[in-house]
Amino acid sequence: MAHSGSCLCGAVRYSISETISETGACHCDMCRRWTGGVFLGVKVSKNGMEVSDDGALGVYASSPWAERAFCTKCGTSLWYRVTAPGPMQGEYHVGLGGFDAADGIALTGEIYVDRKPDGYSFAEETHKMTKAQMEAMFAPPEEAGAGS
Repeated sequence: MAHSGSCLCGAVRYSISETISETGACHCDMCRRWTGGVFLGVKVSKNGMEVSDDGALGVYASSPWAERAFCTKCGTSLWYRVTAPGPMQGEYHVGLGGFDAADGIALTGEIYVDRKPDGYSFAEETHKMTKAQMEAMFAPPEEAGAGS
C-alpha cells in the first residue's frame, strides 16, 4: 500500500511507493529537539519517495551522517536522510506524524533507548538499541592493518 503525507500547511507533500508496515522510535537528543518529543519514523529507500513542494523544503545537515528536512513555511519536521557513505546512504526516515493515514503500521523498534526520558514508554515490546550500538553502525570502517 502506498502512503502519502505532508507538512502542516501542505506546502511540502510526498508520496511513498514502497509498502510500509513498521515504524521505529528514536529517542536521541537531536530527534527530541527536532520534533518536540520522540521521533516515529519509517524507513524508505532513496528512490522510494516522490516529493513536491512550493519552494518550501528546507534541509539542515544535522550530523556527519544525516540531514533533516523541514517545511520553511510552517516548520514541520518531515524526514531525515542518511548522507554517510555506505549501504544506508540516501535512505529516508520519514516522520509517521505527517502521513495522511498510518493504519497498519506497527511500532517494532527503538533506538537511543539509553537517552530516553524517564516519562516515555510504549506498551509494545520492541527491539532496542543504545546510543553506542546505533552509532557503531555509522562508524567509518577501520583501515586494513590498523593497529598491527
